[in-house]
Amino acid sequence: MTVEFDVKDPSLAEGGRRRIQWAEQEMPVLRHIQARFEKEQPLKGTKVSACLHVTTETANLMRTLQSGGADVVLAASNPLSTQDDVAASLVTHDEIPVYAIKGEDNETYYKHIHAALDIEPNFTMDDGADLVSTLHKDRRELLDNVRGGTEETTTGVIRLRAMAANNALAYPIVAVNDAMTKHFFDNRYGTGQSTIDGIVRATNILLAGKTFVVAGYGWCGRGLAMRARGMGANVIVTEIEPLAALEAVMDGFRVMPMAEAASIGDIFCTLTGDINVIDEHHFALMKDGAIVSNSGHFNVEINIPSLESMAVEKRKPREFIEQYILNDGRSINVLGEGRLINLAAAEGHPASVMDMSFANQALSLEYLLKHAEELENKVYTIPEDIDREIARMKLEEMDIQIDTLTEEQEAYLASWEEGT
Repeated sequence: MTVEFDVKDPSLAEGGRRRIQWAEQEMPVLRHIQARFEKEQPLKGTKVSACLHVTTETANLMRTLQSGGADVVLAASNPLSTQDDVAASLVTHDEIPVYAIKGEDNETYYKHIHAALDIEPNFTMDDGADLVSTLHKDRRELLDNVRGGTEETTTGVIRLRAMAANNALAYPIVAVNDAMTKHFFDNRYGTGQSTIDGIVRATNILLAGKTFVVAGYGWCGRGLAMRARGMGANVIVTEIEPLAALEAVMDGFRVMPMAEAASIGDIFCTLTGDINVIDEHHFALMKDGAIVSNSGHFNVEINIPSLESMAVEKRKPREFIEQYILNDGRSINVLGEGRLINLAAAEGHPASVMDMSFANQALSLEYLLKHAEELENKVYTIPEDIDREIARMKLEEMDIQIDTLTEEQEAYLASWEEGT
């Protein structure tokens, strides 16, 4: 079989395979699904175009789908998140077409997305909705063949719901991001730990005693704020939603507008999904040496073009740091080109949380195979029974038992007649 691909260096494949196998050890739920898929072949005859971060965990998802009979093509969902050895291993050892190179430019990024669409997919699997939006804008001739899709991220779900509200979405999408086993664990624990990992790897700074500003207190922001505090940082939260801001206050964090936090913070990280969360007027207030990073999906949360226009010089003191020197001599350090710092400078989420997220992806695809014709062209929350089953399997793999209701307890909960 000849596999079409575009990866950095196929000779990296052996190292990639070892790391994929290492991650697999921490993904028992996905292993369980893969064993069933291999036996039942529920995806046989389907073609899946995937646009995801090309990591060791994603590799295990691709291998699971392949085990279930699917023809899979993978493209990167972010120019800086690809692990080149993993891409090489998927091509060499699993004969999965991969189009992804760490550091690829914007033109190559979209060329790779088009390559993933060239198989004329029946299903899409997206992380940020770039694949879906490209399909709807530039490859509409393929839409009649597409039965459904899944979306991994908060950012992508926002974009897709906007498309659905505009009557622009041409097929049903399951929001994997909305699963409790995804956003509760992946977004909170995964993003919290991996974002700290990326910031520390990029800078090698001590967080203890620093003022750490977290922009956005959704599940990702909650996780980061928790982990930054655990490392000894003094954490400030900025928010636009009253309920989220109130929750942050009740969780023990200082809450204030970004315009106030800008002059106080040592380290900033955005996790909102919106543009220009850190803008020109914020840069004007920042301390000399301030560190600015992003853990939202797209590199739009930090207004880097405005910082470029303010700077009189730009340096690169470390691999993942761009240092902007302003005309008053202050320096502002942007990490990972403003892209997801947990993947730009580190390895993304630990495999044990991606185990649940990618179990949701695999089972959502199986669900769509059975039910796509019954669904409208809109974004659906993942079925609760899938979410609960993944939680049950995870507990089982962790050797943790829980209680079950007795018949008497079930009868009581079903009754409206019994009270005090």
